[in-house]
Amino acid sequence: MPLFRLGDHGSAVAEIRAILVGLGLLPGGEGDVFDDECDRAIRAFQQQRGLIVDGIVGPQTYRVLREASYRLGARVLSYQLSAPMVGDDVATLQSRLQNLGYYTSLVDGIFGPNTHNAVCLYQSEYGLASDGICGPATLRSLERLGTRVTGGSPYAIRQEEKVRRSGPQLSGKRILIDPGSGGLHPLSTGELAERESDLLWDLGARLEGRMSAAGMQTFLSHDGRGRPTDNERARVANLMDADLMISLRCAHYKNERANGVASFYFGNNHNSYSTIGRNLAGFIQREIVARTPLTDCRTHERTWDVLRLTRMPVALIDVGYITNPRDAAILADSDWRNVIADAILVAVKRLYLLDQDDRPTGTYTFAELLAAENASH
Repeated sequence: MPLFRLGDHGSAVAEIRAILVGLGLLPGGEGDVFDDECDRAIRAFQQQRGLIVDGIVGPQTYRVLREASYRLGARVLSYQLSAPMVGDDVATLQSRLQNLGYYTSLVDGIFGPNTHNAVCLYQSEYGLASDGICGPATLRSLERLGTRVTGGSPYAIRQEEKVRRSGPQLSGKRILIDPGSGGLHPLSTGELAERESDLLWDLGARLEGRMSAAGMQTFLSHDGRGRPTDNERARVANLMDADLMISLRCAHYKNERANGVASFYFGNNHNSYSTIGRNLAGFIQREIVARTPLTDCRTHERTWDVLRLTRMPVALIDVGYITNPRDAAILADSDWRNVIADAILVAVKRLYLLDQDDRPTGTYTFAELLAAENASH
């Protein structure tokens, strides 16, 4: 789809404005011009929804706008295998079922098999036709009930318990490593795009080698020859049924002074987030910052597809700005790439140690980690 930004006009802009009005982000009034008010509203929406705040309505922002326009009760919700229904209405349904103890997965706004099963279970217990379709009768029934579950998110509790049961050893853990590809960002072109792909692929290979040495089962999300989309990367991760996914990316910005490392995990404005993804991203961020000269750009929740569509916890790491000379020089140095790979592996180990290791961030070495793993066998 084309991009829409300040100064554009037409029927598509009129639709965008109508959605923003419905969300209460635009004062109102009809129109088909992408004016200053619309630009501010889009930026506010992007900030609210965990998107890149640039004021541009591209494919991702438009998709999230459309999803946000759905309110529970405006349409019948059901499981459609080939094209799952997505939207804020689905997220609201998931939240209500979660509060009642029927839905124990992530509130992601996608009507998948887990949502279908939760609706069926609810319907069967309340004397409704157990068809998994959320229509008027099911909605009326839900509206009459309050909250049952207290003491935290069932999804978060399940995630944490799974990590606890798996034990502190890295051996046998299944990890999907997802090296980014150059050429997917408008600023990543030509030689820069090739260099970006090579750096991320090399970093992924170094991380894979270290994880394999620690006894982990590692997989790569692609073969390095193409430029798979986030949807394709998520699909591979789900097929591999990995325990964790670590995505490696480079950041870009038109001002070359932008610099630093940042880490991301799934989280949305429905107060739903990946607990383990957040913990892992935090550990990785702190280890890289402690070991390298890269500026700390902190950890953030986002709703990007590669974070939302995967069924396991994901940490996405922007290991530096490829558009910044200093960051690019650090990433081009093989010794620093070794340090970053060590940092990520140690962070994964800290995740499974469940705060049982008191060594300061940045001091746990790869050699010590291997010795500890070997001693545990």
